[in-house]
Amino acid sequence: MGDKGGDNHSEVTDFILVGIRVRPELHSLLFLLFLVVYGMVLLGNLSMIGIIVTDPRLNTPMYFFLGNLSIIDLSYSTVIVPKAMVNILSQKKTISFAGCVTQLFLYALFMVTEAFVLAAMAYDRFIAICNPLLYTVRMSRSLCIQLVAGSYLCGWVSSILQISVTFSMSFCASRVIDHFYCDSNPIEKISCSNIFMNKMVSFSLAVLIILPTIVVIVVSYMYIVSAVLKIRSSEGRKKAFSTCSSHLGVVSLLYGTVSFVYLTPPNNPELRKVASVCYILFTPMLNPLIYSLRNKDVKDAMKKVIWKQKVLL
Repeated sequence: MGDKGGDNHSEVTDFILVGIRVRPELHSLLFLLFLVVYGMVLLGNLSMIGIIVTDPRLNTPMYFFLGNLSIIDLSYSTVIVPKAMVNILSQKKTISFAGCVTQLFLYALFMVTEAFVLAAMAYDRFIAICNPLLYTVRMSRSLCIQLVAGSYLCGWVSSILQISVTFSMSFCASRVIDHFYCDSNPIEKISCSNIFMNKMVSFSLAVLIILPTIVVIVVSYMYIVSAVLKIRSSEGRKKAFSTCSSHLGVVSLLYGTVSFVYLTPPNNPELRKVASVCYILFTPMLNPLIYSLRNKDVKDAMKKVIWKQKVLL
């Protein structure tokens, strides 16, 4: 069987993505849903990036991280959604072998990078609230760049490991992936290889990614809460907490949807697909809204842009 798998593996040139199973008459409605939400993802994140880049008042570490978060959200959504939309309306729901490898690599890259960037943002809030006098010294431009670069490096390394073990498997039984994008779990299901090593690598990567990022976030907020509670004025406490509420909302949204995706029972693939839609479409759509609606600086910058547009008109 092993030799046969090895022979057939070399013959695999593409995969078939089953997609989300709905009645044929609902395909157009599903396509419209993807189109509208993806359009909002593009609009929200591009607007956020544009505002941060053009407004000098937002030239701070927090908004540097937020701009990178918008780039990441926009990127991993774009890696998956356009191809999924094409397949919804297509009879030939295929993706090339190289395309599948690329999609899984980029998806894993941006997902891991986002986790580390959110941890860096938690550290930034910790320094801003617990050591405000040293904030500009501690959170220098070079440190911010190093933290983001390190986040991408962690994402790159983990993605290389993930695709190396995933696509070293033999596909001798089927090339039909029961999902709307290339993910490691449904790909493992169509392999005839022993996937014990794949499971071990995936578990190890999850521990190495989730544990340190969660620890940084939790410890940072433990210190933040302790520092805020020592502030005597209620207005001061409210202002301090308001700078963290948006970040906490985004962290909760990310880890909540990812947990929903990967803790969904494997015997219910359709529920896992719905959970994936929440993570890939709705999370990057909501992140800019969370920051724009709960952040005075962003709202002021948006009002300034709108006012300029009115003047020009």
